Amino acid sequence: MSKPHVVTRRLTVHALRWAPVLKVMSVLWLILAIFMAIPWLVLIIENEPDAMAFGLSILIVLSTVALIWLLTHQTPLELKTRQMFVLTTLSWVSISGFASLPLVLGAPQLSFTNAVFESVSAITTTGSTVLSGIDQLSDGLKLWRGIMQWLGGIGIIVMGIAILPFLKVGGMRLFHTESSDWSDKVMPRTGGIAKATLGIYCGFTFTAMFAYWLGGMAPLDAVVHAMTSVATGGFANSDASFGAYADSPRILWLASLFMLCGALPFVLYIRVLRGTRMAMWRDQQVQGLLLLLAVVILVLTAWRIWQDTPPFEALTHVAFNVISVVTTTGYASDDYSTWGSLAFVAFFYLTFVGGCSGSTSGGMKIFRFQVAATLLRNQLRFLIHTSGIFTSRYNNQPLTEDITRGVVAFSFFFFLTIAGLALALALMGVDFITALSGAATAVANVGPGLGDTIGPAGNFFALPDAAKWLLCIGMLMGRLEILTVLILMTPMFWRQ
Repeated sequence: MSKPHVVTRRLTVHALRWAPVLKVMSVLWLILAIFMAIPWLVLIIENEPDAMAFGLSILIVLSTVALIWLLTHQTPLELKTRQMFVLTTLSWVSISGFASLPLVLGAPQLSFTNAVFESVSAITTTGSTVLSGIDQLSDGLKLWRGIMQWLGGIGIIVMGIAILPFLKVGGMRLFHTESSDWSDKVMPRTGGIAKATLGIYCGFTFTAMFAYWLGGMAPLDAVVHAMTSVATGGFANSDASFGAYADSPRILWLASLFMLCGALPFVLYIRVLRGTRMAMWRDQQVQGLLLLLAVVILVLTAWRIWQDTPPFEALTHVAFNVISVVTTTGYASDDYSTWGSLAFVAFFYLTFVGGCSGSTSGGMKIFRFQVAATLLRNQLRFLIHTSGIFTSRYNNQPLTEDITRGVVAFSFFFFLTIAGLALALALMGVDFITALSGAATAVANVGPGLGDTIGPAGNFFALPDAAKWLLCIGMLMGRLEILTVLILMTPMFWRQ
Protein backbone atom coordinates (compact mmCIF):
# COMPACT_ATOMS: atom_id res chain seq x y z
CA MET A 1 0.00 0.00 0.00
CA SER A 2 1.42 3.42 -0.98
CA LYS A 3 2.28 5.99 1.64
CA PRO A 4 -0.49 8.51 0.65
CA HIS A 5 -3.09 5.74 0.99
CA VAL A 6 -1.76 4.84 4.45
CA VAL A 7 -1.95 8.47 5.58
CA THR A 8 -5.48 8.82 4.16
CA ARG A 9 -6.59 5.65 5.89
CA ARG A 10 -5.19 6.81 9.24
CA LEU A 11 -6.91 10.18 8.92
CA THR A 12 -10.18 8.42 8.12
CA VAL A 13 -9.82 6.16 11.16
CA HIS A 14 -9.13 9.15 13.42
CA ALA A 15 -12.10 11.05 11.98
CA LEU A 16 -14.42 8.11 12.57
CA ARG A 17 -13.06 7.67 16.11
CA TRP A 18 -13.94 11.21 17.15
CA ALA A 19 -17.12 11.61 15.10
CA PRO A 20 -19.37 10.45 18.00
CA VAL A 21 -17.81 13.14 20.20
CA LEU A 22 -18.64 15.84 17.67
CA LYS A 23 -22.15 14.47 17.25
CA VAL A 24 -22.89 14.69 20.98
CA MET A 25 -21.34 18.14 21.16
CA SER A 26 -23.57 19.35 18.34
CA VAL A 27 -26.62 18.31 20.38
CA LEU A 28 -25.30 20.33 23.34
CA TRP A 29 -24.74 23.33 21.06
CA LEU A 30 -28.31 23.01 19.79
CA ILE A 31 -29.58 23.13 23.39
CA LEU A 32 -27.45 26.24 23.93
CA ALA A 33 -28.98 27.90 20.86
CA ILE A 34 -32.50 27.10 22.08
CA PHE A 35 -31.81 28.80 25.42
CA MET A 36 -30.11 31.68 23.63
CA ALA A 37 -33.43 32.31 21.88
CA ILE A 38 -35.08 33.23 25.21
CA PRO A 39 -33.21 36.55 25.75
CA TRP A 40 -33.39 37.13 22.00
CA LEU A 41 -37.21 37.07 22.13
CA VAL A 42 -37.19 39.32 25.22
CA LEU A 43 -35.01 41.85 23.39
CA ILE A 44 -37.23 41.73 20.29
CA ILE A 45 -40.30 42.45 22.42
CA GLU A 46 -38.46 45.33 24.12
CA ASN A 47 -37.11 46.55 20.76
CA GLU A 48 -33.54 46.56 22.08
CA PRO A 49 -30.54 46.68 19.70
CA ASP A 50 -28.94 43.69 21.48
CA ALA A 51 -31.53 41.51 19.71
CA MET A 52 -29.37 41.66 16.60
CA ALA A 53 -26.37 40.33 18.52
CA PHE A 54 -28.35 37.37 19.86
CA GLY A 55 -29.91 36.67 16.47
CA LEU A 56 -26.49 36.55 14.82
CA SER A 57 -25.09 34.40 17.64
CA ILE A 58 -27.94 31.89 17.25
CA LEU A 59 -27.32 31.78 13.49
CA ILE A 60 -23.61 31.03 14.01
CA VAL A 61 -24.34 28.25 16.51
CA LEU A 62 -27.07 26.65 14.38
CA SER A 63 -24.88 26.78 11.27
CA THR A 64 -22.15 24.94 13.14
CA VAL A 65 -24.65 22.38 14.42
CA ALA A 66 -26.00 21.80 10.91
CA LEU A 67 -22.50 21.30 9.50
CA ILE A 68 -21.46 18.82 12.21
CA TRP A 69 -24.75 16.95 11.97
CA LEU A 70 -24.38 16.69 8.19
CA LEU A 71 -20.94 15.13 8.63
CA THR A 72 -21.81 12.80 11.51
CA HIS A 73 -25.51 11.93 11.19
CA GLN A 74 -24.74 8.31 10.27
CA THR A 75 -22.28 7.85 13.13
CA PRO A 76 -23.57 5.61 15.95
CA LEU A 77 -23.60 7.18 19.41
CA GLU A 78 -21.25 4.72 21.10
CA LEU A 79 -18.68 6.39 23.32
CA LYS A 80 -15.65 4.71 24.82
CA THR A 81 -13.78 5.90 27.90
CA ARG A 82 -11.21 7.95 26.00
CA GLN A 83 -13.93 9.60 23.96
CA MET A 84 -15.79 10.48 27.16
CA PHE A 85 -12.72 12.25 28.54
CA VAL A 86 -12.38 14.32 25.35
CA LEU A 87 -16.14 15.00 25.20
CA THR A 88 -16.27 16.18 28.82
CA THR A 89 -13.52 18.74 28.33
CA LEU A 90 -14.29 19.91 24.80
CA SER A 91 -18.00 20.34 25.46
CA TRP A 92 -17.36 22.80 28.30
CA VAL A 93 -14.73 24.66 26.29
CA SER A 94 -16.83 24.91 23.13
CA ILE A 95 -20.05 25.86 24.95
CA SER A 96 -18.17 28.64 26.75
CA GLY A 97 -16.88 29.90 23.41
CA PHE A 98 -20.31 29.96 21.74
CA ALA A 99 -21.93 31.46 24.84
CA SER A 100 -19.53 34.41 24.67
CA LEU A 101 -20.79 35.55 21.25
CA PRO A 102 -23.61 37.86 22.50
CA LEU A 103 -21.12 39.56 24.83
CA VAL A 104 -18.81 40.34 21.90
CA LEU A 105 -21.55 41.33 19.45
CA GLY A 106 -23.88 43.02 21.96
CA ALA A 107 -23.83 46.32 23.80
CA PRO A 108 -20.92 45.54 26.17
CA GLN A 109 -18.76 44.94 23.06
CA LEU A 110 -16.26 43.08 25.16
CA SER A 111 -12.95 42.02 23.71
CA PHE A 112 -12.70 38.35 22.81
CA THR A 113 -10.62 37.71 25.93
CA ASN A 114 -13.06 39.45 28.29
CA ALA A 115 -16.09 37.83 26.66
CA VAL A 116 -14.62 34.33 26.96
CA PHE A 117 -13.60 35.01 30.57
CA GLU A 118 -17.16 36.10 31.40
CA SER A 119 -18.74 33.09 29.68
CA VAL A 120 -16.28 30.56 31.18
CA SER A 121 -16.96 32.08 34.59
CA ALA A 122 -20.70 31.72 33.93
CA ILE A 123 -20.73 28.19 32.52
CA THR A 124 -18.43 26.90 35.29
CA THR A 125 -20.65 28.77 37.82
CA THR A 126 -17.58 30.56 39.16
CA GLY A 127 -19.14 34.03 39.21
CA SER A 128 -16.04 36.15 38.57
CA THR A 129 -16.80 39.06 36.25
CA VAL A 130 -15.05 41.64 34.12
CA LEU A 131 -18.18 43.74 33.70
CA SER A 132 -18.95 47.05 35.33
CA GLY A 133 -22.16 48.98 34.85
CA ILE A 134 -24.14 45.74 35.07
CA ASP A 135 -27.19 47.71 36.27
CA GLN A 136 -27.33 49.41 32.84
CA LEU A 137 -27.15 46.24 30.74
CA SER A 138 -30.18 45.30 28.66
CA ASP A 139 -32.67 42.87 30.17
CA GLY A 140 -31.66 40.29 27.59
CA LEU A 141 -27.99 40.35 28.57
CA LYS A 142 -28.83 40.17 32.28
CA LEU A 143 -31.06 37.20 31.55
CA TRP A 144 -28.38 35.54 29.43
CA ARG A 145 -25.82 35.78 32.24
CA GLY A 146 -28.29 34.02 34.52
CA ILE A 147 -29.17 31.37 31.92
CA MET A 148 -25.49 30.55 31.33
CA GLN A 149 -24.98 29.87 35.01
CA TRP A 150 -28.23 27.91 35.27
CA LEU A 151 -27.19 25.66 32.37
CA GLY A 152 -23.75 25.25 33.89
CA GLY A 153 -25.30 24.26 37.21
CA ILE A 154 -27.45 21.45 35.82
CA GLY A 155 -24.57 20.38 33.60
CA ILE A 156 -22.32 20.08 36.64
CA ILE A 157 -24.82 17.85 38.48
CA VAL A 158 -25.40 15.55 35.52
CA MET A 159 -21.66 15.36 34.83
CA GLY A 160 -20.92 14.62 38.48
CA ILE A 161 -23.58 11.92 38.74
CA ALA A 162 -23.47 10.27 35.32
CA ILE A 163 -20.13 10.97 33.61
CA LEU A 164 -17.29 11.44 36.11
CA PRO A 165 -17.99 8.22 38.06
CA PHE A 166 -17.90 6.34 34.74
CA LEU A 167 -14.46 7.85 34.08
CA LYS A 168 -13.41 6.93 37.64
CA VAL A 169 -13.00 10.64 38.42
CA GLY A 170 -14.90 12.83 40.86
CA GLY A 171 -16.56 12.68 44.23
CA MET A 172 -19.55 10.56 43.22
CA ARG A 173 -17.22 7.57 42.93
CA LEU A 174 -17.67 7.34 46.67
CA PHE A 175 -21.18 6.00 46.11
CA HIS A 176 -19.68 2.92 44.45
CA THR A 177 -18.90 1.72 47.97
CA GLU A 178 -22.62 1.15 48.52
CA SER A 179 -23.03 -1.54 45.88
CA SER A 180 -21.62 -2.71 42.58
CA ASP A 181 -24.01 -0.27 40.91
CA TRP A 182 -24.92 2.54 43.27
CA SER A 183 -27.57 3.92 40.92
CA ASP A 184 -29.68 0.82 41.57
CA LYS A 185 -30.26 2.23 45.05
CA VAL A 186 -31.94 5.30 43.57
CA MET A 187 -33.30 4.54 40.12
CA PRO A 188 -32.70 1.72 37.66
CA ARG A 189 -30.96 3.81 34.99
CA THR A 190 -28.76 6.88 34.78
CA GLY A 191 -31.33 8.44 32.44
CA GLY A 192 -33.93 8.21 35.20
CA ILE A 193 -31.55 9.90 37.63
CA ALA A 194 -30.88 12.70 35.15
CA LYS A 195 -34.60 13.33 34.60
CA ALA A 196 -35.34 13.33 38.32
CA THR A 197 -32.40 15.65 38.94
CA LEU A 198 -33.61 18.07 36.27
CA GLY A 199 -37.08 18.05 37.83
CA ILE A 200 -35.71 18.87 41.29
CA TYR A 201 -33.39 21.52 39.87
CA CYS A 202 -36.26 23.21 38.02
CA GLY A 203 -38.46 22.92 41.11
CA PHE A 204 -35.89 24.72 43.26
CA THR A 205 -35.43 27.38 40.57
CA PHE A 206 -39.13 28.19 40.22
CA THR A 207 -39.57 28.18 43.99
CA ALA A 208 -36.69 30.62 44.32
CA MET A 209 -38.13 32.88 41.61
CA PHE A 210 -41.47 33.06 43.39
CA ALA A 211 -39.87 33.55 46.82
CA TYR A 212 -37.60 36.35 45.62
CA TRP A 213 -40.51 38.08 43.90
CA LEU A 214 -42.61 37.88 47.08
CA GLY A 215 -39.57 39.11 49.01
CA GLY A 216 -39.53 42.35 47.04
CA MET A 217 -37.34 41.74 43.99
CA ALA A 218 -38.35 43.01 40.56
CA PRO A 219 -39.49 40.15 38.26
CA LEU A 220 -36.32 40.10 36.14
CA ASP A 221 -34.09 40.22 39.21
CA ALA A 222 -36.10 37.40 40.80
CA VAL A 223 -35.64 35.22 37.70
CA VAL A 224 -31.90 35.85 37.30
CA HIS A 225 -31.05 35.56 40.98
CA ALA A 226 -33.09 32.38 41.31
CA MET A 227 -31.12 30.77 38.49
CA THR A 228 -27.75 31.86 39.84
CA SER A 229 -28.59 31.00 43.47
CA VAL A 230 -29.64 27.41 42.80
CA ALA A 231 -26.71 26.99 40.41
CA THR A 232 -24.41 28.45 43.12
CA GLY A 233 -23.10 30.69 40.36
CA GLY A 234 -23.12 34.17 41.86
CA PHE A 235 -23.90 36.46 38.93
CA ALA A 236 -26.13 39.33 40.07
CA ASN A 237 -27.89 42.15 38.22
CA SER A 238 -25.93 44.88 39.98
CA ASP A 239 -22.30 45.88 40.37
CA ALA A 240 -22.96 45.76 44.11
CA SER A 241 -23.92 42.05 43.86
CA PHE A 242 -26.31 41.32 46.76
CA GLY A 243 -25.16 44.56 48.36
CA ALA A 244 -28.11 46.01 46.47
CA TYR A 245 -30.29 44.11 48.97
CA ALA A 246 -28.11 44.71 52.02
CA ASP A 247 -31.02 46.42 53.77
CA SER A 248 -33.42 43.54 53.06
CA PRO A 249 -32.69 40.71 55.54
CA ARG A 250 -35.59 38.67 54.16
CA ILE A 251 -33.97 38.44 50.72
CA LEU A 252 -30.54 37.67 52.18
CA TRP A 253 -31.93 34.78 54.23
CA LEU A 254 -33.87 33.44 51.24
CA ALA A 255 -30.70 33.55 49.13
CA SER A 256 -28.77 31.76 51.88
CA LEU A 257 -31.39 28.99 51.88
CA PHE A 258 -31.35 28.47 48.11
CA MET A 259 -27.55 28.55 47.91
CA LEU A 260 -27.46 25.85 50.56
CA CYS A 261 -30.06 23.79 48.67
CA GLY A 262 -27.87 23.91 45.57
CA ALA A 263 -24.82 22.75 47.56
CA LEU A 264 -26.42 19.53 48.87
CA PRO A 265 -26.28 16.19 46.97
CA PHE A 266 -29.11 15.96 44.47
CA VAL A 267 -29.01 12.16 44.64
CA LEU A 268 -30.14 12.46 48.25
CA TYR A 269 -33.07 14.67 47.24
CA ILE A 270 -34.16 11.85 44.95
CA ARG A 271 -33.87 9.33 47.76
CA VAL A 272 -35.92 11.54 50.06
CA LEU A 273 -38.65 11.86 47.42
CA ARG A 274 -38.63 8.09 46.92
CA GLY A 275 -39.36 7.44 50.59
CA THR A 276 -36.03 7.44 52.44
CA ARG A 277 -37.01 10.44 54.57
CA MET A 278 -33.84 10.62 56.65
CA ALA A 279 -31.38 10.07 53.79
CA MET A 280 -30.29 13.70 53.77
CA TRP A 281 -29.71 14.04 57.51
CA ARG A 282 -27.91 10.72 57.88
CA ASP A 283 -25.38 11.54 55.17
CA GLN A 284 -21.92 12.30 56.55
CA GLN A 285 -21.28 14.96 53.89
CA VAL A 286 -24.39 16.91 54.81
CA GLN A 287 -23.67 16.64 58.53
CA GLY A 288 -20.12 17.87 58.02
CA LEU A 289 -21.18 20.79 55.83
CA LEU A 290 -23.89 21.98 58.22
CA LEU A 291 -21.56 21.65 61.22
CA LEU A 292 -18.83 23.65 59.49
CA LEU A 293 -21.27 26.40 58.51
CA ALA A 294 -22.71 26.60 62.03
CA VAL A 295 -19.30 26.89 63.72
CA VAL A 296 -17.89 29.47 61.30
CA ILE A 297 -21.05 31.57 61.32
CA LEU A 298 -21.17 31.63 65.13
CA VAL A 299 -17.49 32.59 65.44
CA LEU A 300 -17.59 35.34 62.82
CA THR A 301 -20.91 36.67 64.12
CA ALA A 302 -19.35 37.02 67.58
CA TRP A 303 -16.39 38.75 65.92
CA ARG A 304 -18.69 41.24 64.16
CA ILE A 305 -20.69 41.89 67.32
CA TRP A 306 -17.40 42.55 69.14
CA GLN A 307 -16.76 45.15 66.41
CA ASP A 308 -19.99 46.92 67.47
CA THR A 309 -22.22 45.56 64.68
CA PRO A 310 -25.86 45.00 65.78
CA PRO A 311 -26.41 41.28 66.51
CA PHE A 312 -29.11 40.49 63.93
CA GLU A 313 -27.34 42.49 61.22
CA ALA A 314 -24.08 40.71 62.04
CA LEU A 315 -25.72 37.27 61.92
CA THR A 316 -27.53 38.01 58.66
CA HIS A 317 -24.50 39.24 56.73
CA VAL A 318 -22.10 36.69 58.20
CA ALA A 319 -24.44 33.80 57.42
CA PHE A 320 -25.08 35.05 53.89
CA ASN A 321 -21.43 35.63 52.99
CA VAL A 322 -20.12 32.47 54.67
CA ILE A 323 -22.71 30.30 52.90
CA SER A 324 -21.97 32.12 49.65
CA VAL A 325 -18.23 31.39 49.84
CA VAL A 326 -18.47 27.83 51.18
CA THR A 327 -21.03 26.85 48.53
CA THR A 328 -18.78 28.60 45.95
CA THR A 329 -21.65 30.88 44.90
CA GLY A 330 -19.70 34.12 45.21
CA TYR A 331 -22.44 36.62 46.06
CA ALA A 332 -21.42 39.39 48.44
CA SER A 333 -23.73 41.52 50.57
CA ASP A 334 -20.77 43.43 52.03
CA ASP A 335 -17.02 43.74 51.48
CA TYR A 336 -16.06 41.09 54.02
CA SER A 337 -12.36 41.67 53.34
CA THR A 338 -12.74 44.83 55.47
CA TRP A 339 -14.11 42.97 58.50
CA GLY A 340 -10.68 42.56 60.05
CA SER A 341 -7.83 40.07 59.98
CA LEU A 342 -9.77 37.13 61.43
CA ALA A 343 -12.51 37.38 58.80
CA PHE A 344 -9.96 37.99 56.01
CA VAL A 345 -8.05 34.79 56.78
CA ALA A 346 -11.24 32.81 57.48
CA PHE A 347 -12.77 33.66 54.12
CA PHE A 348 -9.52 32.74 52.35
CA TYR A 349 -9.61 29.30 54.01
CA LEU A 350 -13.30 28.88 53.21
CA THR A 351 -12.53 29.43 49.53
CA PHE A 352 -11.14 25.90 49.33
CA VAL A 353 -13.96 24.00 51.04
CA GLY A 354 -16.91 23.73 48.66
CA GLY A 355 -20.22 22.00 49.19
CA CYS A 356 -21.16 18.35 48.73
CA SER A 357 -20.33 15.97 45.93
CA GLY A 358 -23.17 15.66 43.43
CA SER A 359 -24.23 19.29 43.92
CA THR A 360 -23.76 22.45 41.88
CA SER A 361 -20.95 23.76 44.09
CA GLY A 362 -17.23 23.61 43.35
CA GLY A 363 -14.19 23.56 45.62
CA MET A 364 -12.54 20.55 47.22
CA LYS A 365 -15.92 19.24 48.41
CA ILE A 366 -16.49 18.57 52.08
CA PHE A 367 -16.18 14.77 51.79
CA ARG A 368 -12.50 14.97 50.81
CA PHE A 369 -11.69 16.77 54.03
CA GLN A 370 -13.65 14.14 55.95
CA VAL A 371 -11.90 11.26 54.20
CA ALA A 372 -8.52 12.90 54.85
CA ALA A 373 -9.41 13.29 58.53
CA THR A 374 -10.40 9.62 58.71
CA LEU A 375 -7.12 8.52 57.13
CA LEU A 376 -5.12 10.78 59.45
CA ARG A 377 -6.92 9.44 62.52
CA ASN A 378 -6.20 5.85 61.50
CA GLN A 379 -2.57 6.67 60.80
CA LEU A 380 -2.18 8.17 64.27
CA ARG A 381 -3.80 5.09 65.79
CA PHE A 382 -1.41 2.90 63.83
CA LEU A 383 1.59 4.80 65.23
CA ILE A 384 0.41 3.86 68.72
CA HIS A 385 -0.78 0.33 67.91
CA THR A 386 1.70 -0.73 65.23
CA SER A 387 0.27 -4.24 64.90
CA GLY A 388 -3.32 -3.07 64.68
CA ILE A 389 -5.53 -3.32 61.62
CA PHE A 390 -7.81 -0.34 61.11
CA THR A 391 -10.54 -0.08 58.50
CA SER A 392 -11.30 3.37 57.12
CA ARG A 393 -15.03 3.95 56.77
CA TYR A 394 -17.21 6.72 55.38
CA ASN A 395 -21.00 6.84 55.64
CA ASN A 396 -20.75 3.48 57.42
CA GLN A 397 -19.12 1.93 54.36
CA PRO A 398 -15.47 0.85 53.99
CA LEU A 399 -13.25 3.17 51.98
CA THR A 400 -11.72 1.18 49.16
CA GLU A 401 -8.15 1.73 48.02
CA ASP A 402 -9.17 3.33 44.70
CA ILE A 403 -11.36 5.87 46.52
CA THR A 404 -8.61 6.92 48.91
CA ARG A 405 -6.10 6.98 46.08
CA GLY A 406 -8.42 9.24 44.09
CA VAL A 407 -8.92 11.61 47.04
CA VAL A 408 -5.17 11.91 47.61
CA ALA A 409 -4.43 12.41 43.91
CA PHE A 410 -7.15 15.02 43.46
CA SER A 411 -6.14 16.94 46.59
CA PHE A 412 -2.50 17.01 45.53
CA PHE A 413 -3.23 18.26 42.02
CA PHE A 414 -5.87 20.70 43.29
CA PHE A 415 -3.39 22.58 45.44
CA LEU A 416 -0.58 22.12 42.90
CA THR A 417 -2.77 23.74 40.24
CA ILE A 418 -3.51 26.69 42.53
CA ALA A 419 0.18 27.08 43.41
CA GLY A 420 1.27 26.96 39.76
CA LEU A 421 -1.45 29.35 38.67
CA ALA A 422 -0.64 31.83 41.45
CA LEU A 423 3.06 31.71 40.51
CA ALA A 424 2.25 32.36 36.86
CA LEU A 425 0.04 35.32 37.81
CA ALA A 426 2.80 36.72 40.01
CA LEU A 427 5.24 36.50 37.08
CA MET A 428 2.83 38.75 35.15
CA GLY A 429 3.15 41.45 37.80
CA VAL A 430 -0.02 40.65 39.72
CA ASP A 431 0.33 41.40 43.45
CA PHE A 432 0.57 38.54 45.97
CA ILE A 433 -2.96 38.72 47.43
CA THR A 434 -4.58 39.04 44.00
CA ALA A 435 -2.47 36.23 42.52
CA LEU A 436 -3.03 33.77 45.34
CA SER A 437 -6.71 34.47 45.97
CA GLY A 438 -7.40 34.75 42.22
CA ALA A 439 -5.88 31.34 41.58
CA ALA A 440 -7.76 29.83 44.52
CA THR A 441 -11.10 31.35 43.58
CA ALA A 442 -10.72 30.23 39.96
CA VAL A 443 -9.85 26.59 40.66
CA ALA A 444 -12.42 26.38 43.48
CA ASN A 445 -15.05 28.13 41.27
CA VAL A 446 -15.93 30.62 44.01
CA GLY A 447 -16.01 33.99 42.20
CA PRO A 448 -14.58 36.99 44.04
CA GLY A 449 -11.07 36.90 45.43
CA LEU A 450 -9.52 39.10 48.10
CA GLY A 451 -7.97 42.54 47.99
CA ASP A 452 -8.90 45.80 46.32
CA THR A 453 -8.69 44.54 42.72
CA ILE A 454 -10.69 41.29 42.61
CA GLY A 455 -12.27 41.39 46.07
CA PRO A 456 -16.03 41.49 46.72
CA ALA A 457 -16.08 45.20 45.81
CA GLY A 458 -13.97 44.84 42.63
CA ASN A 459 -13.83 42.76 39.43
CA PHE A 460 -11.31 41.07 37.15
CA PHE A 461 -11.27 43.64 34.32
CA ALA A 462 -7.95 45.23 35.34
CA LEU A 463 -5.99 41.97 35.11
CA PRO A 464 -3.76 41.40 32.05
CA ASP A 465 -5.33 39.40 29.21
CA ALA A 466 -2.83 36.58 29.69
CA ALA A 467 -3.86 36.36 33.35
CA LYS A 468 -7.52 36.08 32.34
CA TRP A 469 -6.74 33.19 29.98
CA LEU A 470 -4.85 31.40 32.74
CA LEU A 471 -7.78 31.92 35.10
CA CYS A 472 -10.14 30.52 32.43
CA ILE A 473 -8.01 27.37 32.35
CA GLY A 474 -8.09 27.26 36.15
CA MET A 475 -11.89 27.61 36.23
CA LEU A 476 -12.36 24.82 33.69
CA MET A 477 -9.89 22.52 35.42
CA GLY A 478 -11.54 23.11 38.79
CA ARG A 479 -15.00 22.48 37.41
CA LEU A 480 -13.96 19.29 35.61
CA GLU A 481 -12.24 17.87 38.71
CA ILE A 482 -8.73 18.62 37.34
CA LEU A 483 -7.77 14.99 36.57
CA THR A 484 -10.25 14.92 33.67
CA VAL A 485 -8.25 17.68 31.98
CA LEU A 486 -4.78 16.57 33.06
CA ILE A 487 -5.22 13.12 31.53
CA LEU A 488 -5.57 14.76 28.10
CA MET A 489 -2.10 16.27 28.52
CA THR A 490 -0.36 12.91 28.90
CA PRO A 491 1.21 11.16 25.88
CA MET A 492 -0.13 7.77 26.99
CA PHE A 493 -3.72 8.97 26.54
CA TRP A 494 -3.17 9.58 22.81
CA ARG A 495 -1.28 6.37 22.11
CA GLN A 496 -3.09 3.77 20.04
